[in-house]
Amino acid sequence: MRVFSGVQPTGNIHIGNYLGALRQFVELQDENACVYCIVDMHAITVPKDAALLRENILDVAALYMAVGIDPKKSVVFVQSDVPGHAELAWILMCNTYTGELARMTQFKEKSRGNESAPAGLFTYPVLMAADILLYDSDVVPVGNDQTQHIEICRDIAIRVNNRYGKVFVVPEGRFLKEGARIMSLDDPVSKMSKSAENPLSRISLLDDETKIRKSVMKSTTDSDGLIRFDPANKPGVSNLLNIYSAFSGQPVSDIEKKYEGVGYGTFKKELAELTVDALAPIRKSYEDIRRSEELRAALKDGAERANAVAERTMARVKDFFGLGAK
Repeated sequence: MRVFSGVQPTGNIHIGNYLGALRQFVELQDENACVYCIVDMHAITVPKDAALLRENILDVAALYMAVGIDPKKSVVFVQSDVPGHAELAWILMCNTYTGELARMTQFKEKSRGNESAPAGLFTYPVLMAADILLYDSDVVPVGNDQTQHIEICRDIAIRVNNRYGKVFVVPEGRFLKEGARIMSLDDPVSKMSKSAENPLSRISLLDDETKIRKSVMKSTTDSDGLIRFDPANKPGVSNLLNIYSAFSGQPVSDIEKKYEGVGYGTFKKELAELTVDALAPIRKSYEDIRRSEELRAALKDGAERANAVAERTMARVKDFFGLGAK
């Protein structure tokens, strides 16, 4: 199957992204044709500093490779290096309705309180659909918060196919297999987020050892001192147990037994060391890759491979739509 996924170049990736998605992307590449894109065109729906954006693109690409995404097995590239994304997005916009875009939850949230919003923010789901359809993607691994985007992509593809013929492969959204949902360390009823004000609310893949230990030791728990998995009544401890389980590979039940009668201080110290040890190889690999010629060569090769697929798709699309002189 051809698998497509994209991530925005918005800086350091945290362990919630890594444990929830990136580790599974690595597994998927062994048995599928995977296309992994750094979606820089999506990033500019809100103003961005150009120099910082360029650095973030390379940061995320290096992290992709550092966690185990192999550019020889998978196609890894930057979205704006493939003109077909923007070209197909315009064609799809001509087959998408303002009413369905206005219903998108993400647009409502990001434009709330503003009289007007950038048109790119409104049409963001169409560009996302173009990203997916451009590569004849069979499967798009997503989290629950992306369900609406997959639905509109499928709706657009089916609408075009009904009007013009078998133009597009209609993709399936496939939820990432159930795993630990990593929550904020200071507010464990909210998801871990790179945009949260408190830097200690998250652990990012490139954090140094001091920051990792401080984040874990200052994490929110409760006052009863029992290490027990109970998300409803003990969200903080349950979140830490999930992180421990994800990094150690041990079932939560075994971790509960291991720390029965042990205080939070000892548990947190050992979790901090486990996390430091788990992230150290990623950080080392990232440092080796980030300034290397290997990184730029991999992205150049990825763009060439992506373009080869995209150009075939666009030739087919233009033929169905009657675009261009023949």
